[in-house]
Amino acid sequence: MNRTTRLVILLAAIVLLGTVGTVAVLHAADRSGSRERDRAGGPQVRTGTVTLRSAVGRQLLVRNLAWGPHRDEIAAVPADRPSAPRTASGVKCLRFHAAAGTALCLQAEHGALRDTYRAVVLDSRLHERRRFQAAGIPTRARVSPSGHLAAWTVFVSGDSYAGTNFSTRTTLVDTRTWAIDNNLESFAVTKDGRPYHASDVNVWGVTFADDHRFYATLATGGRTYLVRGDVAARTLTTLHRNVECPSLSPDGTRLAYKKRVPHASPDAPWRLYVLDLRSMTETRTAEHRNIDDQALWSDDSTLVYALPGDYGSDLWTVPADGNGSPHHLMTSALAPAYLG
Repeated sequence: MNRTTRLVILLAAIVLLGTVGTVAVLHAADRSGSRERDRAGGPQVRTGTVTLRSAVGRQLLVRNLAWGPHRDEIAAVPADRPSAPRTASGVKCLRFHAAAGTALCLQAEHGALRDTYRAVVLDSRLHERRRFQAAGIPTRARVSPSGHLAAWTVFVSGDSYAGTNFSTRTTLVDTRTWAIDNNLESFAVTKDGRPYHASDVNVWGVTFADDHRFYATLATGGRTYLVRGDVAARTLTTLHRNVECPSLSPDGTRLAYKKRVPHASPDAPWRLYVLDLRSMTETRTAEHRNIDDQALWSDDSTLVYALPGDYGSDLWTVPADGNGSPHHLMTSALAPAYLG
């Protein structure tokens, strides 16, 4: 065997070994990816067009938390088939809500030294209409039933409602004129029938009745209160104690909210309740786990809310009347909005 033949054989062996190695690596990667998908049991997510005015029936939009290229994107599924493949929009949000062709998307802007945040108002095709700088970490977002008003809450210090060392800022904007109230703490407060002033007032968790009235949480003196807000008069009036993150029912008669309960862990103090606004009667729901979320009404009888899941958060439902039991709705999802 001459030198040339030996070189040819050596080169062929190197190419063969390289090919085998590449195939082995790709096969291992594919198996690893398959194991990850199997382990996650994740939902199918595909790219597509997502709008707020679907022609195919009622839909449910969520922040998709499934691992993959579409994580954190707003995705849509048919409302009656929440386990169906998700259509990802390409729009990423930390918090999201939508109504009547208007969406509110709270986003992070990742910088070299620190993250900043913004609130973006979107049209029915999820295209940006206007953006506003947000003062802190996004935590709550709501759009009024007409789509004419939007409100968002951020943490400006601290990062949890569970403790006492936090401060929030809630902003309200009119999507018709772009008139903005940067801080609802500037509204005049009436507490227990009297004008009230205090430096420790915090307001968060807006839920809209219409374009004139809303409800929210007001905290002061170590206590929380349900307040009714008047947009034009710029007033907040206390209605009930121990109410956080209220959510108004579609018929406008009840509020779902998280309530601190006695003897609960300081790190998990809340349970899900419903308040009848006519009688001011409270009903505890059948969900007995800690709820740190602003629940959403999927209809006049059912609540949707987030609980910790394997990859961030899952969505659950429970009847609003105190009967029944909780049911798992969606894996790896947050910030739901029903449309149509």
